[in-house]
Amino acid sequence: MRKSYLVALNPEERASLEKLISTGRTSAKRQTHGRILLKADAGLAGPGWTDEQICTALDVSPATVARVRKRFVEQGLEAVIHRRKMPRPSRRRLDRAQEARLLALACSPAPEGQARWTLRLLADQMVILEYVESISYETVRSVLKKRDQAPPEGMLVHPCRAQRRVCLPDGRCPGGLWAAP
Repeated sequence: MRKSYLVALNPEERASLEKLISTGRTSAKRQTHGRILLKADAGLAGPGWTDEQICTALDVSPATVARVRKRFVEQGLEAVIHRRKMPRPSRRRLDRAQEARLLALACSPAPEGQARWTLRLLADQMVILEYVESISYETVRSVLKKRDQAPPEGMLVHPCRAQRRVCLPDGRCPGGLWAAP
């Protein structure tokens, strides 16, 4: 079978990989990737092993060998040796107006037949009232937890009159909620 990604290391890359493996101060994954590249090297100094030989010698899957070859050819040595960070967009699940509606809902009296608001009840009610298309109880929990910290000046109300409790699925409470002014 013809390989579409041929590894040809230059002397500097080869020396770098040999040093990486011989010191033993890096993770096993990095060392394994380095060994794969050294065995797959089809250059003048390399043995040019087949994928099957590499899999047998290093006890890795053929997919790992193919992935390391491809990444080396397309992105270079640094991309193979160093783990890339996955971009994780952190977007807000609710905007400020929706958060305010959620807080107002949590501070309102519990629905008929319920002793108190639960996170799932709040999430369902937000959808029923068409404040959001969908929302998980975990998002409700994180918003309420964030809001349970220091409230803005002027928001404090006597705890006996204004504090309501919201229950987590396991029965615990995330803390008191302050009523809107």
